[in-house]
Amino acid sequence: MKEHVCPIWVGYLLASPIRKLAQNPKKILGKYVKSGMKVIDIGCAMGFFSLPAARIVGVNGSVICIDLQEKMLKSLEKKAKKAKLADVIETRKCTSNSLQINDLTGQIDFALAFAVVHEVKNKEKLFTEIHNSLKKGGKMLIAEPKFHISKENFDESIKIAQNTGFRIIEHPAIKRSLSVLLGKVKC
Repeated sequence: MKEHVCPIWVGYLLASPIRKLAQNPKKILGKYVKSGMKVIDIGCAMGFFSLPAARIVGVNGSVICIDLQEKMLKSLEKKAKKAKLADVIETRKCTSNSLQINDLTGQIDFALAFAVVHEVKNKEKLFTEIHNSLKKGGKMLIAEPKFHISKENFDESIKIAQNTGFRIIEHPAIKRSLSVLLGKVKC
């Protein structure tokens, strides 16, 4: 299967304020992210979810924003600085083989993977790294675009996540998305 990476120009579309009409980050994250939490945003792009998450966690929390593309991260850093959230947001460049989060073992309260899992070749490694980073009781929200990913492919990804130690908590309704909230069940 050919690896797909979201082009930079799509990052601008994904960060559009118009997108909030269908996928409001504050409403989506507000159920799961609380003040003081430590969050990772996998495939953060230009920060559509990262910036609202940083506002929610506040100065006592942090959001670690992970992306494969340096240009996406640089754009997010500029936005974070302008929004006075640079002290809450940390950017990290991952590789196609690793999220580069081994130093976060057992520290993360919440992980977000919005429209990114389908781009990852080795899903077992992805879910293992995320699982290891989560605290006991930590949660992960996965949402994939309905128009781009089949229900069968989504379900296959969820089975891989379950095999790495996640359990399904719920399937939250997110417009234009196949979504699942997972919880860490084994340490």
